Amino acid sequence: MKILFISATNLGDAILTTGALDHLLRQYPDADVTVACGPLVTGIFAAVPNVSNVISMKKERFAGHWRLLARATALQKWDIVVDMRNSPLSRVLHTKKRYIWSRQSKSLHKVEQVGNVIGVSPPPAPRLWFDDASVAAAQKLIPDGLTVLAIAPAARWPGKTWPGENFAALALKLTAADGPLAGAHIAVFAAPGEEPIALPVLQALPEDRRIDLIAKTSPLEAAAALRRCAFYVGNDSGLTHAAAAVGTVTLGLFGPGYPALYRPWGMHAAYVATPEDAEDLLANAPVNEDGKVRVSLMGSLTVDAAYEAALRLIERTDAIKRPA
Repeated sequence: MKILFISATNLGDAILTTGALDHLLRQYPDADVTVACGPLVTGIFAAVPNVSNVISMKKERFAGHWRLLARATALQKWDIVVDMRNSPLSRVLHTKKRYIWSRQSKSLHKVEQVGNVIGVSPPPAPRLWFDDASVAAAQKLIPDGLTVLAIAPAARWPGKTWPGENFAALALKLTAADGPLAGAHIAVFAAPGEEPIALPVLQALPEDRRIDLIAKTSPLEAAAALRRCAFYVGNDSGLTHAAAAVGTVTLGLFGPGYPALYRPWGMHAAYVATPEDAEDLLANAPVNEDGKVRVSLMGSLTVDAAYEAALRLIERTDAIKRPA
């Protein structure tokens, strides 16, 4: 059984497709899987036991990345092709079955849409797989015996970034002596390039309780470290989906995003949003000379509102538990 699984370019969307891959592997445990995805997310698929080949699709001019993928796949006979990017290539490959993302819904969560692609309801939840190296790295980053609050104050787009001072204030409130995570360590996660956003947040935390995970991990190592944390708070970002996928109790913060489509998935996850919806925020957003928004649009989400949402989620899920 040979399966070609074409996933997404960015971390969040790629994670949201993993439930479909997990479902297929449960159906066909001896399958040989090739995954095609963006360069950033190759690591999250390389650890899947059945994946023998991960093709990195760096975007090229004039759709050159699709031509490269065609050269790597067109001469093979596939049993199943799953295409979460709705490419013309998946329609011409030699295969017995095709599952192709055909149209975006504005009302169904992405996980539900992924389930619809492969014809499974209720949809399979996203999951991640880990190799020994990522597990060992995570144990060094988040040592045994610690209760850890994870926060991720950055996002790919500034408009979706909650102000850093709010992240610091929320973390201090949650871990205060009278808080639900009293005395917990606080791990600050961020990717390379996000240091200007994340470092001021880290520096605002007590030195003896902060854990610096800013630009220090691969996506898979970050997910493995998140799995060892008791609670997570982050923007509408790939790390938020990673935290939910590994089972950590997860609170997502939303403003000019669409929680109906992109909220963190699962009974152990929730979101809190600005009073304004995305359309209102975007309609009134300040833009630079290039027409792009370069500032946070999340200022109206208060620390108190986020704290109350965190309390509700903690009470519902009994998040004050593990270190792993």
